[in-house]
Amino acid sequence: MKPISIAFKDLQILLQDRGSLFMLFLLPLLFIIVFSGALGAIGSSGKDTRIALVVVDLDGDKSAQTLLEKLDQAGGVRVELQEQTKAMAKLNLADIPRVLIIPENFTRSIAASDPTTLRLIVHPDADIEQTDAVRRVVEGVARDMTLEIQLIEAMEQMREMQSGIRESADAFTTDRMQKQARSQFERAQAEPLVAVKQSVPQTEGQREEPLNASAFAVTGMTVLFVFLMAQKTAESIYEEKKVGTFRRLLAAPMSKAALLAGKMLPNFVTGIVQSAVIFVFGIVGLRLIGFTPVTLGVEPLATVLVVVLIALCSSAFGILIAALARTEAQIGGLSTLLLWGMGFLGGGIMPLFFLEQFLGPLPKIVPHYWANHALTNLMTRGLGLADVTTDMAVLLGFTALFFVIGLWRFDFD
Repeated sequence: MKPISIAFKDLQILLQDRGSLFMLFLLPLLFIIVFSGALGAIGSSGKDTRIALVVVDLDGDKSAQTLLEKLDQAGGVRVELQEQTKAMAKLNLADIPRVLIIPENFTRSIAASDPTTLRLIVHPDADIEQTDAVRRVVEGVARDMTLEIQLIEAMEQMREMQSGIRESADAFTTDRMQKQARSQFERAQAEPLVAVKQSVPQTEGQREEPLNASAFAVTGMTVLFVFLMAQKTAESIYEEKKVGTFRRLLAAPMSKAALLAGKMLPNFVTGIVQSAVIFVFGIVGLRLIGFTPVTLGVEPLATVLVVVLIALCSSAFGILIAALARTEAQIGGLSTLLLWGMGFLGGGIMPLFFLEQFLGPLPKIVPHYWANHALTNLMTRGLGLADVTTDMAVLLGFTALFFVIGLWRFDFD
């Protein structure tokens, strides 16, 4: 019961420190609002990422307009109409990589079912993959238009075959056939009988989904501020030594490991409460102020278990700081350097996928990385407990390492 008594006393002291309460419970919420707003604005800036496709329309009639509309709606390309002379001059100067030319009499050829050719002129230096993507979009739209026309022609032939039967002639009017054909074609596009889903296996370090600003802010601030609590553990131990009460604790009938565990417990409890406050704000508060709310994932219990390990790891890290630092200034300097540095490196300030693109596997050397990785997998990517066992094992390993080194290097005198 001695460690619990020590923890209870430290918690009472913490609750009387308004500055610490603000930093631990209100400051993370302010950071979440700022990050959600800033990153949300970046993510919704409206930047069109489609491949620009310059089109020269030499026809200008109905079928050409239909083709342009379908190209723009197909996704992947952004149609930009230009006059032929201007477009070809830009192509020759490599100012644009490719030009699609719709030939004259395109609409008339379509109406007469005569073969016609769309020309995609590509500059030699154009990106091969983008050109292939553009070609596939154009071919797909052209193929769909051809299929629609063929469907209407087939129904027209059926009408001619049934022309001798009065009831059939009334049913197979040209207007009704065209409406029926277009309806069937649109339905086939919206609800195909056979669909193909393409997926590419993700590798570590790749961006797996669009950035969710709110989820990143909530997970990042949870990890960052729970670990910042480690400084309070170190300061509490230093204060005990300064006023002399730590010597009385050493005289109590308990082991040194139990004594340090008692000093860890307030950090652990506070970290759990911190996370709960942040998560409630992320689920309820963000919705109330107009931001996208977060969830605890498909397995909330897994998220809770990860939070428990994060709080435990932070507590052990506080013992390590107390063991390495000898003065109050050293505790402040070491805490600031390590906790904020590790927080940045581990994805508390910038998304992990961005850090990994520039730093490779370096972020994995800090526990913050594994904590953020686990929470992101659970709360953003829809994964479960089985998918974060490695992250949890690494966090547990860091906890044991910090506590063992702290116990070994701690100055009990």
